Parts: sequence; C-alpha cells; structure tokens
Amino acid sequence: MTSLPRPTTDLSAEEARRIALRAQGFLGAPDRRAGVRGILRHLGAVQLDTISVLARSHELIPYARLGAVGRKTVDLAYWTDTHAFEYWSHAACILPVEEWPHFAFRRRAYRSRPHWNHDLPDGTYDQVIKQLRTEGPLTATELGGAKKTSEWWDWSGTKVAVERALMYGEVVCTERRGWKRVYDLAERAVPDALLHDELDDTECLRRLVGLAGKSLGVGTRADIADYHRLKGEQVDAVIADSGLVPVTVEGWGKPAWADPAALETPPRGRHRTTLLSPFDSLIWERARTERIFGFTHRLEAYTPKPKRVYGYFAMPVLAGGRLVGRVDPAREGRTLVAKQVTLDGAKAVPAVAQALLEAASWVDCTNVRVERVDAPDLREPLAKELTRALA
Repeated sequence: MTSLPRPTTDLSAEEARRIALRAQGFLGAPDRRAGVRGILRHLGAVQLDTISVLARSHELIPYARLGAVGRKTVDLAYWTDTHAFEYWSHAACILPVEEWPHFAFRRRAYRSRPHWNHDLPDGTYDQVIKQLRTEGPLTATELGGAKKTSEWWDWSGTKVAVERALMYGEVVCTERRGWKRVYDLAERAVPDALLHDELDDTECLRRLVGLAGKSLGVGTRADIADYHRLKGEQVDAVIADSGLVPVTVEGWGKPAWADPAALETPPRGRHRTTLLSPFDSLIWERARTERIFGFTHRLEAYTPKPKRVYGYFAMPVLAGGRLVGRVDPAREGRTLVAKQVTLDGAKAVPAVAQALLEAASWVDCTNVRVERVDAPDLREPLAKELTRALA
C-alpha cells in the first residue's frame, strides 16, 4: 500500500463523535421538507431486514431521525415515482435511484461470477425476462412460484432466475409488497439518464467511497469500506481521489478520513432521543460503535435464547448524543412491552422513558409495560417516569 498523506486536521474523540452524529442525521434539526426521501439520500443506504418487532428496520431508520412519521408514508416515500431501488450494498438495502450507476462494478462482478449456490435451469432466465416484459412488475410468486418446497433455501428455477437477473442489473426490485420483492425490468424502472454501466470500476469505487465518507462524517478505512461492503484494497485504490481528507482522531489509533464539508462548521444543535434499530447505519459496524460510543452492540436475534444477554431485538437508546441503554421491545395489543431494559445508570432513566413513550405513540400503543430492568433499583424510577408521562 502506498504511503498515506499527512493528516490535515486533528480531531478530539468528542469532535469526531459529534461529526458522526450530524452526518447520520441525529444532531441538529432534520430537513423535514425533504422527509423520508431526504433521509435516504443523506444516508445513501437503508438496510432491510425480515425482523419486525415494533416495525421493520427500514421504517425505524427515518422514524429515529424524524420522529413519528407515518409508516405508510415511509413506504410510499421509498418506492413511489422510481425514487429508489433495492440492491446489495451494506446488505440488502434500499438505495437512492441516483446511485444506480455507482453499482455497475458489482453488477459486472456478478455477471462474471463462475459459481453459484443454485443451479439455473435451461431457458428459465429468458422466460422470466419475457414474462416481466409482457406482464411486469411481478413478484416471484406471480412469476410462477418462489420455492420448490417449504424450505426457505429451496428456491424454484423461477426464483433463481429472477434473483440472478437482479444481481446482473437486468431486473430491479422496485418495492416490497407484503415483504415480497416486486421485480421489473431495469429498462422500464430506472430513469434513462441513469440506466447505464458506463462508469468503470475505479470511478464506481471512487464515488461510493466519497459518499460513504460523507454519510459517516469521519471514518477509518474499515468504516468506509464497510458502508457499502467494499474491500479494503478497493478503498485504498481510490481514497486519495475521493474528495475525503485525512485526519487524526484522538484515541482511534488508526488513520481516518473526513468529509471536508463536515469540518467547515462545528457540529451543534438539538440531539434526538430515540430507540435505534440494530441495523441503523449509525451503529451497524460494531468496532466503530465501540470506538465512538464505548458501547458494545450485537444483535442477538440469532443467538439461542438461553445465551442472550440483552434480548432478541435489543434496540440501543440514543440520548444527548450518547448510547445510554437498551430496550428489547414487543407488542401485546396496544401495549408496548419492554421485555428487558438495560440502563447506563440512573441518569438514563428519563431518556429511556421518553424513547419508550414516543415509540409507543408511533406504533399506536396507548400503554407501556416494563417487564425486567437489569438494575433492580432503577425499575421503580423508570416506572414512575412512565406513569407521570402517561397520566
């Protein structure tokens, strides 16, 4: 690897934390006029996941930044008027349609991939494309069925074909309907001005690295690579031309880069108090979350129940620019149930109560019930705080 340029700015750990919060939309007043679409463009990627407790993760992302925006409004904002598409970025993500050209490098890599986990039956691919051309947009079920058996991994030939076409970029996922992907031809779904693979791999990577740095505010090589799941060497090849500037951050111990615009004005403004999806881009990279917030965050949904520490879908609580606790939520009718609450001391009680009450209101719950608090002496103060607010 070539020698790194000398950093142009020294940042304290506190400055870096505040820059990251502002870049992710949690510090300062959000642009409410831009709404959900503005959040998507600002972040560059919103992760999808099958788990739905309070709501699905892609609904929780704008909620955490904007407050109680209607859930139907969220989905309409993502998918109406060819505003977004779903593709493989950090994971399966909703992406602004303007980023379609930037993923040409990944589409080309899929097209040249020699081995796949599923066999593609002869003629199935062409048949799927033909059917979408004449009947689309369609789900895999409408194309002929997604599975051969009830096993989740046992895809039908049709499902294999349409997912392959999605990876190649010939087909686009234009929305989720009942959590099923809705497929259409890219030539019909992507605006003509964007429907091209003219950018070479280097230019794709340069743009994605620059956008990742902007969405993070400041990050290490690993942070920037993880945002769109690039390889470290891909970041190394383009970061000098990405528009990001090298910085040093107190306590990080690794080279870092920042969005120059983020360095122009001190990050200040109102902090959000909210529950965070475990898949929120503020915290989706564990090492970065520990480095910035001193907070160990791990999703335990796929951990055997006896081995869980914080709960199935423990949602970190953000308040005052810090992560001050966790809530593992559930819903019973119109009651939001906090199955387990973990608090960072008594000072976190008001913030956690506020976050619970706002979330309850958002999902149309009229009551909040706390089942377990990790520190028993804080259970009564939390209950009093909730009762006072609900009275």
